[in-house]
Amino acid sequence: MFVASSPRKCPQGPCQAARTANQLQPGTSGSHRIDSMLGFAAESARRIRSARHTNFSRLLISAQAQEFNMVYASPGTDASTDPDIDKNIRMFEQGDFPTPLASYPTDKSKGKLGQKTLRRLAQNREAARKSRLRKKAYVQQLEDSRMKLTQLEQELQRARQQGIIISTSGDQQRSTSENEALAFNMEYMRWLEEHNKQINELRSAVHTHAGDDDLQSIVSNFMAHHEEIFRIKGLAAKADALHVLSATWRTPLERCFLWLGGFRPSDLLKLLADQLEPLTEQQLASICNQQQSSQEAEETLSQGMEIIQDSLAKTVASQLGRAGSSSSSPSNAADHTAAALGKIGAMESLLQQADDMRMQSLQKMQRVLTTRQSARALLLISDYFSRLRALNSLWIARPQQ
Repeated sequence: MFVASSPRKCPQGPCQAARTANQLQPGTSGSHRIDSMLGFAAESARRIRSARHTNFSRLLISAQAQEFNMVYASPGTDASTDPDIDKNIRMFEQGDFPTPLASYPTDKSKGKLGQKTLRRLAQNREAARKSRLRKKAYVQQLEDSRMKLTQLEQELQRARQQGIIISTSGDQQRSTSENEALAFNMEYMRWLEEHNKQINELRSAVHTHAGDDDLQSIVSNFMAHHEEIFRIKGLAAKADALHVLSATWRTPLERCFLWLGGFRPSDLLKLLADQLEPLTEQQLASICNQQQSSQEAEETLSQGMEIIQDSLAKTVASQLGRAGSSSSSPSNAADHTAAALGKIGAMESLLQQADDMRMQSLQKMQRVLTTRQSARALLLISDYFSRLRALNSLWIARPQQ
């Protein structure tokens, strides 16, 4: 017997409920009623599941839409004010998930960075700006140096063509001796560049164990190259002995070890005796004898320079007490000036003798040593002066305290 439960609103609507009631009226056969009830139960279960799934999907989409709206809404408002975001929300509610928006910084995200992070970013930007400025200044300095070098080369070329005067950027005029000094400095830079090329060639020949004939040819060219710089230096000393004596073309550290405008022959011979190996006893004795004779010759020239300096100092000092007195006359002053200039000119002879000693020391060394030993000795001497120049550069570039 079928017992009706309390009336409840049917989700299928009134028409379907009426049809169902008619199917359950008395007089209907039992089998037919059972089949109707089973079909009604199955249909009701399917519709209930469909309704539950629809309601759950709507709730899920609504919740996701609310979360999407909270994320992309403008700070301080309840809803987005961007029409593109509203469009994405409508698409989301309809089931079409929008493409994620590109993230961009907002006031809220900036607040999360913190003062420390913002300060670090500002410091990084400032460091990058200063680095760009330093790089720009360095490039400009290189360009200025290149332009100055080009200008000096042009002035030197005009001096060689015209003879006497070179006009500088300051509209000053240089004398002939100053032109010769500038010319020698330029020639020395070219000589040093070629010297470095020959040193590399000689080093490569020694390391690759080149034959004695090839090695002897390179050594001979190297010695001829040194003879050339001594010849140019002699011409510069005749034009301006003080310029050659001061050796301004060398680095400050090299000038600390100079003697009469160049290296001491005895110092290089001592360097070879200590560093060049292996040497026979006869070779070592010969080098030591050359070193001793060089020291004696150096002492003689040094005494000659001291005599010239002492005489020049007395000549200059003798005019101090007579300046402005009635006994002094223009002719006497001119005579003393000429005498002082003559003593300066006498330095040129000492400089030439010192360079002759240097060249003779290299030639005697070559006669004592074998071809391969001579090549190694020349490399040793070159490396010695190269390290002095490198040490001078490190001193200039040292951090200032």
